[in-house]
Amino acid sequence: MADQIPLYPVRSAVVAAVAANRKRAAYYSAAGSGPGGERHNSRYQLEDESSHLDEMPLMMSEEGFENDESDYHTLPRARVTYRRRGIEWLVCGGWKFLCTSCCDWLINICQRKKELKARTVWLGCPEKCEEKYPRNSIKNQKYNIFTFIPGVLYEQFKFFLNLYFLVVSCSQFVPALKIGYLYTYWAPLGFVLAVTMIREAVDEFRRFQRDKEMNSQLYSKLTIRGKVQVKSSDIQVGDLIIVEKNQRIPSDMVFLRTSEKTGSCFIRTDQLDGETDWKLKVAVSCTQRLPALGDLFSISAYVYAQKPQLDIHCFEGTFTRVGLLDLELNQLTKALFLALVALSVVMVTLQGFVGPWYRNLFRFLLLFSYIIPISLRVNLDMGKAAYGWMIMRDEHIPGTVVRTSTIPEELGRLVYLLTDKTGTLTQNEMIFKRLHLGTVSYGTDTMDEIQNHIINSYSQMFSQTSGNITSSTPSRKSQSSAPKVRKSVSSRIHEAVKAIALCHNVTPVYESRTGVTGETEYAEVDQDFSDENRTYQASSPDEVALVQWTESVGLTLVNRDLTSMQLKTPGGQILTYSILQIFPFTSESKRMGIIVRDESTAEITFYMKGADVAMSSIVQYNDWLEEECGNMAREGLRTLVVAKKSLTEEQYQDFENRYSQAKLSIHDRTLKVAAVVESVEREMELLCLTGVEDQLQADVRPSLEMLRNAGIKIWMLTGDKLETATCIAKSSHLVSRTQDIHIFRPVTNRGEAHLELNAFRRKHDCALVIAGDSLEVCLKYYEHELVELACQCPAVVCCRCSPTQKAHIVKLLQQHTGKRTCAIGDGGNDVSMIQAADCGIGIEGKEGKQASLAADFSITQFKHIGRLLMVHGRNSYKRSAALGQFVMHRGLIISTMQAVFSSVFYFASVPLYQGFLMVGYATIYTMFPVFSLVLDQDVKPEMALLYPELYKDLTKGRSLSFKTFLIWVLISIYQGGILMCGALVLFESEFVHVVAISFTALILTELLMVALTIRTWHWLMVVAEFLSLGCYVASLAFLNEYFGIGRVSFGAFLDVAFITTVTFLWKVSAITVVSCLPLYILKYLKRKLSPPSYSKLTS
Repeated sequence: MADQIPLYPVRSAVVAAVAANRKRAAYYSAAGSGPGGERHNSRYQLEDESSHLDEMPLMMSEEGFENDESDYHTLPRARVTYRRRGIEWLVCGGWKFLCTSCCDWLINICQRKKELKARTVWLGCPEKCEEKYPRNSIKNQKYNIFTFIPGVLYEQFKFFLNLYFLVVSCSQFVPALKIGYLYTYWAPLGFVLAVTMIREAVDEFRRFQRDKEMNSQLYSKLTIRGKVQVKSSDIQVGDLIIVEKNQRIPSDMVFLRTSEKTGSCFIRTDQLDGETDWKLKVAVSCTQRLPALGDLFSISAYVYAQKPQLDIHCFEGTFTRVGLLDLELNQLTKALFLALVALSVVMVTLQGFVGPWYRNLFRFLLLFSYIIPISLRVNLDMGKAAYGWMIMRDEHIPGTVVRTSTIPEELGRLVYLLTDKTGTLTQNEMIFKRLHLGTVSYGTDTMDEIQNHIINSYSQMFSQTSGNITSSTPSRKSQSSAPKVRKSVSSRIHEAVKAIALCHNVTPVYESRTGVTGETEYAEVDQDFSDENRTYQASSPDEVALVQWTESVGLTLVNRDLTSMQLKTPGGQILTYSILQIFPFTSESKRMGIIVRDESTAEITFYMKGADVAMSSIVQYNDWLEEECGNMAREGLRTLVVAKKSLTEEQYQDFENRYSQAKLSIHDRTLKVAAVVESVEREMELLCLTGVEDQLQADVRPSLEMLRNAGIKIWMLTGDKLETATCIAKSSHLVSRTQDIHIFRPVTNRGEAHLELNAFRRKHDCALVIAGDSLEVCLKYYEHELVELACQCPAVVCCRCSPTQKAHIVKLLQQHTGKRTCAIGDGGNDVSMIQAADCGIGIEGKEGKQASLAADFSITQFKHIGRLLMVHGRNSYKRSAALGQFVMHRGLIISTMQAVFSSVFYFASVPLYQGFLMVGYATIYTMFPVFSLVLDQDVKPEMALLYPELYKDLTKGRSLSFKTFLIWVLISIYQGGILMCGALVLFESEFVHVVAISFTALILTELLMVALTIRTWHWLMVVAEFLSLGCYVASLAFLNEYFGIGRVSFGAFLDVAFITTVTFLWKVSAITVVSCLPLYILKYLKRKLSPPSYSKLTS
């Protein structure tokens, strides 16, 4: 098949033909054991159009595609190409436009897309393919060996900060513009690029290892010579692959054959729609009828597939991620550049524009270039790497993996959390919790009473039957013909349990004792029919939970085929029932029914179960059903109403005739069939009300409560049904018990959407539940209005969402609110949502590792998200903000000193500090104390978890804003002016030593400012302070030549005897104290008069 044709993966056992090799991301779906081995892997139905096996084409019909109920239709509006630009691009300027245009042109030349067309694939003959298809390999790497260096350089120099320093460094090759030594500029730039490349190389190698692990999984390939083991990446289009039970599907496949005689198989589409329930599929009939596997090669069959279409397999990803803090710092560096230009212009103006003023202007730009610190990027990148290491080393969230090391601070800025349901909030494991009979209710602690009633009722029934079969039958018939006679509790339990055990679509499956090989693949002697070897499979986990519960109380489903089912009583007797009719569950009817005949008594009974809204008008009058359904719903239980109706043989024959005629009707067939079925759905006897719980993940409720208290709005996006999604929203406390829920009615056009939006607008403080198709209609006509209203809701639930719709919702929130979004999920259907969000979190669960591998952060349980955001998100953002602003302060203060110095020397463009002093200032003298800010924390982790309300302050961005930036600018100007002016005033007679004097005071000031910034001391911070001071003192003996003014050499400017005098020490100390003491006083007064919220808690 083709490289992108959308086909559903297969089930277990025997053979499938590879239909498509996915190059980017293969969405594996699990294969499960069914009543017969394997299942149809394709979304297309393959029909046997010919009775001949030779030269028979396996055609794909459109009917199967259209009728597949698991298919989700994509949103055309949701497909936004990755080259769409926003306001950020406009601000970046023409250089970025030029670079991007050139790159796009080159990419288009190198990667011209081939025209998509229909394909013919011969079974088992990859060599017959007419064209070359991509390898069946997963590739999550960003670069290859040729694009690594250009790609990393482009990612770095697209930032204004790095591009500016590249230009500055290149200017030093021009003699007229040369200020100092080349290494003064190229060494820091080279160091930044080296650190970045090493980090990217490590991340890329880890991605390569993860891809290699997935691509190296072994599968059995069927050849003419027998089975061979092949890697997943070596599977070719046309290969015949044997997929075993519970094995993931390596590519898109067509289901040809299974070990089950009937050709049926259960598959799971958890990587497509997130649902882990099993779906029954049937193999291609012509290939299923073949006697043996080898006969697949004897028929010259091929599969014809239409050209690839857009479907739910397709999603858009992001090439790389940039956090909000990076963008904010990028804007601040642009502001610093404007200040740099303005200062240079002022200096040239004060010179009077004498001589070659434009050259002097450029020299001033170079002299003041430290206003924009090149070490900013490398400090932040190293800090982010440290945050990622701390997250992965946190013993409270074991198994957490940081896959993207560039955005850990995003965890501290989140406003919207968009979460999947199945596997994320829930375990998708249904547990039977409640049985209500109207007058009596049974819970998990009283199920033994039901078991005793079942044992007694069946023992009495069979004792009567063994004594006198003819006498027992009329008594039961008379009982069923008079349903209004009050029954005993025991008989009511008996009828309810039997109805639950019969009214379903569950199939018992037994494991094979030996492997399936060759001609013995259908041998029934290999089956083990013991209770321990039995498992149940059905399209709904609710039904499996109900049948498992009937087994636990004594009535066991042991066998089922298309026409009959068998139950085993507590005494071991087998009850056989013929299946006369089945009415499957649909989203419209919200109920399912079955008509069975008891083979021992010939009784015909119509059983039905369904939602209370559908069943309340069908069952006989009662005064308890509505109330009890509400009670169970408030407990978060999924309710089903069970009822029955006894039919005579004449009644059933009349129904069957009318039903058959309705199904043969040409006009209005669906309506006529529904009318016939509804004719028997009247005055049914209400048997019981069941309550099933979808077990939540551990600590989901307190985690959601913590996130809500932190000011994070939670949206649940799921592909599940509306009723199920609403139920989980209540049980997980996503919607509180006292909160109203507005269920958005289905809309199909603009008028209906307008009316429903007006109705929703009148609601206040209520949660919203909306289906995917209604959402699509509203977004088409009233996108802004819907998003505005939804953002005001405390919680939003979107059900029946396709993966593309999930990603579209994320982007809508980003565009309309401008807030940071986080998406969390565990399945392949969540990948598009995770990659579209500002921060993606994947959970390693039953649905595989697709979401985990595609996410920025991987966790093992949903409850870990609380600590990830409240503790690590807070620390990462606070630390990065402090680190970034302090690095900018470090550059501003030395630039201020340079400006004062140039002013004193009649605005001459002469550098104050030479060569190694400038390099050392940003590295060994101050780097360790400044970088130690990554260990700082304002509140303890326990306090951050206890008071999640502290998180609200982070989302306002107050730790890094133009206000805080301006404060640091003023501090830098004050301190730089004091240091330089103090050196000139106090050491007027020793002016020759002004460089050594001012530089020493500068180093001491920076070390004290780090101490002023720190909120919680760590022993490594103390070590860093003294280590840096020691490095500076030790290096004084080697820096003699660097303490001259400009390039003028007056001899030894560093007089050791001079700097060891008491006069030098107290004057340097005085300058340092004047520059720092007022700031310490201001900080103390601020904490006393206007303390931050966290300080009130810690005190």
